[in-house]
Amino acid sequence: MRKLTFLLFFVSHLAFVLITNTKANEADYLYDLIFSRSSQNPPSDLSLENFDASKIDSSVHIAPQDGLRQADKIASLPGQPNGVDFDQYAGYVTVDQQAGRALFYYFAESPQNSTTNPLVLWLNGGPGCSSFGYGAMEELGPFRVNPDGKTLHRNTYAWNSVANVIFLESPAGVGFSYSNTSSDYNNTGDTSTANDAYIFLLNWLERYPQYKSRDFYITGESYAGHYVPQLAYTILLNNRNTNQTIINLKGIAIGNAWIDDPTNSKGMFDYLWTHALYSDETQAAIIKYCDFVSGNFSTKCTDFVYAAAVEKGNIDIYNIYAPICHDPSQRNGSIGSVYNFDPCSEYYVDAYLNTAEVQIALHANHIIWSSCRRYHWRDSPTTILPIIKNLIQSDIRVWIYSGDTDGRVPVTSSRYSINSLKLPIISAWRPWYSSREVGGYVVAYRGLTFITVRGAGHMVPSWQPERALTMITSFLQGGLPHSSP
Repeated sequence: MRKLTFLLFFVSHLAFVLITNTKANEADYLYDLIFSRSSQNPPSDLSLENFDASKIDSSVHIAPQDGLRQADKIASLPGQPNGVDFDQYAGYVTVDQQAGRALFYYFAESPQNSTTNPLVLWLNGGPGCSSFGYGAMEELGPFRVNPDGKTLHRNTYAWNSVANVIFLESPAGVGFSYSNTSSDYNNTGDTSTANDAYIFLLNWLERYPQYKSRDFYITGESYAGHYVPQLAYTILLNNRNTNQTIINLKGIAIGNAWIDDPTNSKGMFDYLWTHALYSDETQAAIIKYCDFVSGNFSTKCTDFVYAAAVEKGNIDIYNIYAPICHDPSQRNGSIGSVYNFDPCSEYYVDAYLNTAEVQIALHANHIIWSSCRRYHWRDSPTTILPIIKNLIQSDIRVWIYSGDTDGRVPVTSSRYSINSLKLPIISAWRPWYSSREVGGYVVAYRGLTFITVRGAGHMVPSWQPERALTMITSFLQGGLPHSSP
């Protein structure tokens, strides 16, 4: 464990060197967590036997929800475009009455077929980053923010065109979510986050009872590689309790997902080298001195990791071929385009969500909103693969997808993790198509599908919204994307 911990230590330092944007994002917070592991002895990996989500059965509190759905309905968001043809809601669900802990959500129903389309929950990672600010406002939500930070434009490829989508700011302290007990912020980790999300869902379904029997899917990215499988497992455990609502969980889909420390770390270095971001000599030294399998390596490993970071130069590690945000202060009145993602979008979202009129429209507390929050994370297993194995055995749909220009949690990391499961292949590797172009590549294993999205970075729906929608539509329909144009 000490050798692995040292590995995580230098990987985290590489992350800090690689950061080029002035604002940290969800993947930066992931590496903050890994750094904290190296200095604070983490708990042992959670196994299926000791994963204690079922302990919440006796303490789940379902509060009366009468009238709250109507109160949460959004009349109109400031600056939204004309012709909005779907219902949207936002508000709080209390998950712990005594502590005063409440999670904020934004819910976008489908413009058509909302009564039959499935229900999808989206979770961003970090840990500690906003599913509303990132997922809803920069990725797969119905709107994106214009450069003026005051108005919105429509996302033609929003996922609510095929599903009714909940964006949950979790855990408490992220975005608009909060707790009246300040110690909650120092006692947060994987298990409590899964428990609170489960309690949120039970109460949310009381508020929206028409969705109780609807097919339900959990999706997310980055550190949601922890959030999503653990919440799914929590639901499966608690569905055995006949006193609770049975959540009709059908599947999970996680993108550029951090699910296994050793394979994900090795995959990052291999990706950077194979994409010509540092030299052959540095890669040879990393291979020589950094043993990612056993952890037996020299301290020289650290020197060459730093050399790789310097050789890489000033690029956006989350999309290695994308432009970076140079000057977000040069905002203007232009209307953004979903077809060309603006690398300064995070600044526009920050300005928009800190507008008083916007917070009122969202029924949110009046606060200084920020996209991410730092935590002293209490528990985080170094691998989620045992839980993913259990989900596969439970016959729910499991997809792992990867934008292939992400250098932070790259396609190689996902492939190494999946290969370690040694699953038999049932549909061989092939291209898939979206609008007569290759959208990416897909291989189906027994119980798990791996799919890449061509030209997408860490936040897949930001950079390739049409391909992301094609992918998620296939996932929800239970089939693979088209194999020909």
